[in-house]
Amino acid sequence: MNIVIATTKSWNIKNSLAFKELYLNIHETHLITDKNELSMDFISRCQPDFILFPHWSWKIPKEIYEQYTCIVFHMTDLPFGRGGSPLQNLIARNIESTMISAIRVDGGMDTGDIYLKESLNLNGTAEEIFIRASNIIFSKMIPKILEGNIIPIKQDGEPIVFKRRSPQESELRQDFSLNKIYDYIRMLDCEGYPRAFIQFGQHKILFSRASFKNGKIIADVEIIDEGGNHEE
Repeated sequence: MNIVIATTKSWNIKNSLAFKELYLNIHETHLITDKNELSMDFISRCQPDFILFPHWSWKIPKEIYEQYTCIVFHMTDLPFGRGGSPLQNLIARNIESTMISAIRVDGGMDTGDIYLKESLNLNGTAEEIFIRASNIIFSKMIPKILEGNIIPIKQDGEPIVFKRRSPQESELRQDFSLNKIYDYIRMLDCEGYPRAFIQFGQHKILFSRASFKNGKIIADVEIIDEGGNHEE
């Protein structure tokens, strides 16, 4: 079978390369690691049976998803949680576990037919959760899809749509509880995401690597000067 895997996150790239090596004699696997590489020219040369998108944040061209079977892996129990920033929106709602939904791209916002779902625990930092999700996608979900025995079914239930979160929403507020502060720090602690922060005059205090024990939070702190005043 001929497949394309499109992803830009380091943990998914690592798993993609391991998958390619493991199934070398079964599948011909092509890897896209830059959003600009996803073009009709490249895809038409690959002629894939499936194009797989673990953790993909950009629009997939209509000409591609209409001609080829494109499957995205979305971190909610669809139709609950369509839309942007699924992990952060789930944790902000105090949700402790979710489902990874593998759906066919159809042009809507996470509206496609569902191939399968797998459960996912939401403990730990965002990066730990994304790595855990990646391992599930590559070890369980993709092999099941490639077996070719799954008939995708339409989504059932009342859709709940998430709004993509902005960097400004990463700010820690004075009225936050310790639990909420901890959740904000961990849900943004990942490559490519704006860290949870406190604005202190012209300085921004960024938080990462938080632990919550004995009623207190211990975290790494980085302080940056947004005013451009740097003393040597």
